[in-house]
Amino acid sequence: MTRTTNTRRRRVLAVAAAATTTVLLAAGCAGGSGGGDEDTLKVAYQKFGTFTQMDDHMKAVAAEFEAANPDMTVELVPIAGQNDDYFTKLALMNRSPSTAPDVQYEDTAKLKSDAAAGFLLPLDEYAEAWDDWDMFYDNAKEAGVGEDGKLYGVPMGTDTRALWYNKELFAAAGLPVPWEPATWDDVLDAAATLKQASPDVVPFNIYSGKPQGEGATMQGFEMLLYGTEGGTLFDDDEGKWVTGSQGFVDSLGFIEDVYQGGVGPTPEQALDTNIATIVGGEWLPQSKVGIALDGSWLSGTWLETGTNPWPEWSEVLGQAPMPTQDGQAPGAVSMSGGWTLAVGANSANPDKAFEFIEQSLSKEGSQSYDIAASQIAVRSDVAEDPEYVAANPSFEFFSSIVPVTHFRPATTDYNRISSEITIAMEAVMTGQQSPEEAAAAYDEALVGIVGEDATVEAD
Repeated sequence: MTRTTNTRRRRVLAVAAAATTTVLLAAGCAGGSGGGDEDTLKVAYQKFGTFTQMDDHMKAVAAEFEAANPDMTVELVPIAGQNDDYFTKLALMNRSPSTAPDVQYEDTAKLKSDAAAGFLLPLDEYAEAWDDWDMFYDNAKEAGVGEDGKLYGVPMGTDTRALWYNKELFAAAGLPVPWEPATWDDVLDAAATLKQASPDVVPFNIYSGKPQGEGATMQGFEMLLYGTEGGTLFDDDEGKWVTGSQGFVDSLGFIEDVYQGGVGPTPEQALDTNIATIVGGEWLPQSKVGIALDGSWLSGTWLETGTNPWPEWSEVLGQAPMPTQDGQAPGAVSMSGGWTLAVGANSANPDKAFEFIEQSLSKEGSQSYDIAASQIAVRSDVAEDPEYVAANPSFEFFSSIVPVTHFRPATTDYNRISSEITIAMEAVMTGQQSPEEAAAAYDEALVGIVGEDATVEAD
């Protein structure tokens, strides 16, 4: 490490100490520097169902870090639960300096609100002193920036979403392979054909309902809304949330067509909190679902190194972009998110915490994780590496739809608004409300969250 880097880090440590003091005083924790230990790094991250790649990665990095820092101990804190449960438990950890992590796995959609809450440490000077930072794509860097313009998270990878379909079930039903749906009706028609040909198979899965949380909002609803004419949740030009959207109603109408039309799972199946694990671990490998709207990471569990090896997956399954509603330009749609590693504002040793991130997301670390978790690389040197490109037959396809992808509105209000979307979806899928009624209820809830002045009527 250079003298310049050490000097910068000492300066950052002083700033961090001041920031930590401010956070503690604001929280009413006068006196002391919190429960942190300079010789121990507490690392919190998500682990659930078949998603064990992060756990494997953190264990490997921790072992390497401790070997390079014999006076340091890494305390791994894997948090079991789907996204909403993980967010809740992580927030509880961050509310007390004695339990707050030094390093945490941070969703880009939560980063701005967590930074605004004082949970995260700005990382700009650390990143500027890290030679590898130039390897990260600029748009990936932006995903780690808070509302104040400061960097709070280092990206691990990104993702896209599309339609996975079973080529054997398609052939048995007389459907074309490769499949290239051009409209929503094409998707629904294929699902209806699959139902007739294979009555015991779930024709089409799209996540929906409150138990799925952001999985339903982002992988289900937003994949529909952003494929409608002018469809969006948030008007970037106006800086306001959209109400009265026909695209919103139409997207709920698609959910109604799937669940009330009998071409999706039963509502009881869909509202199972473990449905994502069931789809990836059972339904797709066992040919129990014909089409699944899901993410690029899905095949990670089927690799030889995954939790549910399935050597034939690339032969049995095909991928197709999710079409726009009526085939209008650009013809397809995707949603992208991603996760970062962040340093907790209460860390007693932020220098070492960032060194842990550097090691975790080095070229070797990033490539290992991206391959294992089927992530779209956010480092140029990883994306161009032949080993990465050859590691997964689906990487080329999922990378190809990046030009038509969208990102969630990463505002501090988003998580409450996302919850209201799942309520609207569940009301429609269970037949309790029509799409129009559920959309009106959402608009009312939205105004209650952000205020009338922060909304704009759709064109």
